[in-house]
Amino acid sequence: MSYETIKYEVEDNILTITLHRPEKMNAFTGQMMLDMIDAFDRADADDDVRAIIITGEGKAFCAGADLSAGAKTFDYEKRDDRPDKGGSAATADGEIDWSHPSVRDGGGRLTLRIYESLKPVIGAINGAAVGIGVTMQLPMDIRLASEKARFGFVFARRGIVPEACSSWFLPRVVGVSQALEWIYSGKVFDAQEALRGGLVREVLPEDELLPKAREIAREIADNTAPVSIALSRQLVWRMAGADHPMEAHKMDSRSIFSRGASADAKEGVMSFLEKRPAVYPCKVSEDMPVFFPWWDEREYE
Repeated sequence: MSYETIKYEVEDNILTITLHRPEKMNAFTGQMMLDMIDAFDRADADDDVRAIIITGEGKAFCAGADLSAGAKTFDYEKRDDRPDKGGSAATADGEIDWSHPSVRDGGGRLTLRIYESLKPVIGAINGAAVGIGVTMQLPMDIRLASEKARFGFVFARRGIVPEACSSWFLPRVVGVSQALEWIYSGKVFDAQEALRGGLVREVLPEDELLPKAREIAREIADNTAPVSIALSRQLVWRMAGADHPMEAHKMDSRSIFSRGASADAKEGVMSFLEKRPAVYPCKVSEDMPVFFPWWDEREYE
């Protein structure tokens, strides 16, 4: 299967998703949103995919929303090119139905899908990453940056506000104070500032970026149990919003009880004792515990 705006390539259990509109600096469109959501659906269903790397083609990671619609770029009611728009949010009396699907932010639809991923996600930020180009990174688990990368939460300089659920993700990644400083200024900043602020884990020369991302993905793919990784990812992200540590204790307990009786746990212990590589038999597509998912699906309303 091919996509219009991304490349999807699996090699040795590692999926690389490459944003692929290099002539537009990989600017984000509704089609890119649909392509990426489908790619994550496809990856979750594929037991051969053990880790995901996301990067950009050419000199940019993603230069933000495609601004080719000019002044009506962010005026959704005046756009006739939004995918899955489903009609107007305006009611018969001229009011806005705020629960209508066409009010939804496309960047948020993407970040919610990344948040739900059952596979670990590594961002390899190769160049300019502003607007949705930076907010889509926030639900990724590990972010690496090229020395040429540039970041910007530029929304207030465009007369809008941060999107893509970033008011939830960004303070959890970098803290409230740093999040608001970057949002208030709307400035574009370099990779070293992103590193100091906790947005990225490491800054690398351009030619070392993807090799480092693959090294991290390889460590995961070669040594860990896929079902354990899927559970761990959801435990950590979802407990970031829990109201008490008892919520974590409940789900940790259920998870370790379930995993402890699994063939994976037996293999993990015996391979260690026998000093050999583990071969984990359980599959994400078939062997998630019966209590998964433990949360109620949130609807847009």
